[in-house]
Amino acid sequence: MGLIVAKLWSFFCNQEHKVIIVGLDNAGKTTILYQFLMKEVVHTSPTIGSNVEEIVVKNTHFLMWDIGGQESLRASWNTYYSNTEFIILVVDSTDRERLAISKEELYRMLAHEDLRKAAVLIFANKQDMKGCMSAAEISKYLTLSSIKDHPWHIQSCCALTGEGLCQGLEWMTSRVGLR
Repeated sequence: MGLIVAKLWSFFCNQEHKVIIVGLDNAGKTTILYQFLMKEVVHTSPTIGSNVEEIVVKNTHFLMWDIGGQESLRASWNTYYSNTEFIILVVDSTDRERLAISKEELYRMLAHEDLRKAAVLIFANKQDMKGCMSAAEISKYLTLSSIKDHPWHIQSCCALTGEGLCQGLEWMTSRVGLR
């Protein structure tokens, strides 16, 4: 009997929460994934398809899918949406020219039926770069305050140093079980 209770407890307490990490190419998605996993910078090349890793934060298991962001791959993002609880949108804070594309992709995702209950974490990456947009500027441009049917949070970060990443994970952890 104790074994059954232990198995059930383990099942419910160690439930995996599916996360998709999306953003335009060269935003820093893969670098962020491996900062989460190894706390170090790894050499990356453009992701063709996806990378998947399990990240554990305070006994909360996140199954993170890092999905390639090249234009030719974005049309297939929706194949990863099923059972997704969290969307991490990584924005290159220095890429002013393509912020409109990031906005378009964000709202396309939020309109998808499979993501209707997903919470959204936006990482304003590359905050260490001169001339980058602040998280507040990005939030205003993306009109995040108009998002009423999805919990969201924007977090300044630097994937290379890891600065700001833990705060984003803490926000996600605080959202587990609130859906």
